Amino acid sequence: MTKIKLLKHAKGAPGLRFLGLGPKFIPLRGLIKLKRLLDKHAFWAQGRSIHQLRSLLAGSTVVISLWRGKRLVGFGRATSDGIYRAILWDVVVAGDLQGQGLGRQVVEALLRSSALKNVERIYLMTTHQSDFYTQLGFKLCLEQKLLIKDK
Repeated sequence: MTKIKLLKHAKGAPGLRFLGLGPKFIPLRGLIKLKRLLDKHAFWAQGRSIHQLRSLLAGSTVVISLWRGKRLVGFGRATSDGIYRAILWDVVVAGDLQGQGLGRQVVEALLRSSALKNVERIYLMTTHQSDFYTQLGFKLCLEQKLLIKDK
């Protein structure tokens, strides 16, 4: 089996965003592969366009991707002010590789990043994976309410 390679992209992930770079700076059509990963394994992110993916990457403080050879198998990103607040977004692992600690690798790499490691509070939203995140030190927040305004 091919070894899994974790990539920590530069802020805004310009290599992934513009050139589709994967491990060893090899152009691997990474943006197309990210779209496929999200469409197949992330119900909340299905149907995002390449243009939208470029925009969300550009606005991301930290971007992590996991590769098995030329296959993109995991992804996560975060935004942060670097001091008080950060939010984890779009943590996803290919379904056939779930349960092997890859999601943990993505989340821990995000939390270890210099932009997040000293932040006072880190938020995330999840629909079905709260048990996974509590294993990583997150807790259900009862004193705050999540408010949503749809466009």
